[in-house]
Amino acid sequence: MQKIKNLAYLLVVTLLLTSCGEYQKVLNKGTVEEQYKMATKMYEAQKYNKAIRLFEKIVPSYRGKPQMERIQYMVAQSNFNVKNYSLAGYYFERFSKNYPKSSKSEEAAFLSALGYYKAAPRFSLDPTDTNKALEKFQAFIDAYPNSDKIDEANKYYAELRYKLEKKAFEIAKTYYRTAETYPRNYRAAIVAFDNLLSDYLGTSFKEEALYYRLKAAHDFVLKSTERRKAERIKEAIKAYDKLKRNFPESKFMEDSNKMLTALQKEQEQLVKS
Repeated sequence: MQKIKNLAYLLVVTLLLTSCGEYQKVLNKGTVEEQYKMATKMYEAQKYNKAIRLFEKIVPSYRGKPQMERIQYMVAQSNFNVKNYSLAGYYFERFSKNYPKSSKSEEAAFLSALGYYKAAPRFSLDPTDTNKALEKFQAFIDAYPNSDKIDEANKYYAELRYKLEKKAFEIAKTYYRTAETYPRNYRAAIVAFDNLLSDYLGTSFKEEALYYRLKAAHDFVLKSTERRKAERIKEAIKAYDKLKRNFPESKFMEDSNKMLTALQKEQEQLVKS
């Protein structure tokens, strides 16, 4: 029994060594046709990194040829499967553009967006892939409204949009938090909250953004010179009115009413002086 196990082990090792030796031989000295066949073999065996190395070598030779459609798809899928998500998104995007009539064009369009989605970092980091994923999911939703992937695409789109909204909101809040030390950041916070509210209509951060915009405008008044106060008081009161108009029952209303009272007192003092 032990001899049979040893023979089986030796057979497996021999097959693996032969396979590796064959792969290296084709990779280094094989013809383009042999490399194409080996790349396909590696792809079908789910040895995607090996497949990618071969595809990289043969792509220039197959440009403009019928095989290129299949090669480009396998390159994209291989990168996706080894978690090179940003690169996979790019390759699937190219496939969709190059082969719009392909039977795999819809799948490629979705996977392009999904690749960028999976590459997108947490909200506080570089949003390049997040923006790209949003763009690609929107394009997919527009192009394939009846796709069986439409619900999934809409879900991912909503997640990505929330991520960008949160990033914009946190940036605006950071300006506000640092404004006591750097007073010019009050203006930066006001602008940042305004941008959030105009760029993301219906954002889930709207109530809180309007409140913090009011706080920034209110605090900016208190830090202002007499010459600039009148104009800034009017701006702050407009911010209060907008919060109350949109959220009359806001949880921030009590504090906002206190700020309004303080602003009105500042306004009265200016008139007296």
